[in-house]
Amino acid sequence: MNPLWQSDHVEIRPARAEDVPAIVAMLAEDPLGASRELPGSPRYDEAFRAIDADPHQVLVVAEEAGEVVGTLQLTLTPGLSRMGATRATIEGVRVRADHRGARLGERLFEWAIDTARERGAVLVQLTTDASRKDAQRFYQRLGFVASHVGMKLPL
Repeated sequence: MNPLWQSDHVEIRPARAEDVPAIVAMLAEDPLGASRELPGSPRYDEAFRAIDADPHQVLVVAEEAGEVVGTLQLTLTPGLSRMGATRATIEGVRVRADHRGARLGERLFEWAIDTARERGAVLVQLTTDASRKDAQRFYQRLGFVASHVGMKLPL
């Protein structure tokens, strides 16, 4: 499979089923994830199959030297508002702890924003937990504006 983006050391490519444990490990790596993720659960494989089968979803990994070191999911949502605009949502962004600070997150976002534009999206949106102050600064540095209040209802 050809990479979607590649540098001398890192490539961004579609995630494969065998990447799921590494992705889940990154999701569980921080305090918020540690309280809500359960590595080894078969639900992750079910979710991966659903994402992989949906043409409006793109789950990618950043790979370096054969190891998954970053990930994000891009969702394209057609809508009626904004004159029938498609929105792109970026979520599940993670960079492995030992690879933070090397601009890998920026590369993942560049890829996601370029892909959203290529697929006709008129805006890119994301949510981040209110406690993730470093992530909020990172997103603002990339040009994102905190324009809305996000709300959730656990089911």
